[in-house]
Amino acid sequence: MVSPVRRCSRTACGRPAVATLTYVYADSTAVLGPLATYAEPHCYDLCAEHSARLTAPRGWEVVRLADGSASSRPSGDDLEALANAVREAARPQERAAQTGGAGARSANPVEAGRRGHLRVLRSPDS
Repeated sequence: MVSPVRRCSRTACGRPAVATLTYVYADSTAVLGPLATYAEPHCYDLCAEHSARLTAPRGWEVVRLADGSASSRPSGDDLEALANAVREAARPQERAAQTGGAGARSANPVEAGRRGHLRVLRSPDS
């Protein structure tokens, strides 16, 4: 039976892998990033301990890519941007309600048509 958890590629290490190491030989670079979606033949999966202690050969550079899941909580700026986007999305409906639902094109001279949630916009020049 094969374990669904990918293991560290280092010899005699059975810990679960958390990062993927790839070598770019043309640039003399070792790239360490988040665990790849699937195992590649020329990539190495590393556990947390081995990825933290990784060193490259002399003359090589190690590039550590940040894991996108590091910040799981939204910041205040993220929440404010989301609130502004919700307010902006609600505006066209307010204008359509003010005009009685008819004449939505005349309420917004830039909008040329609508299909579902998509809008066709006129060029600002015309």
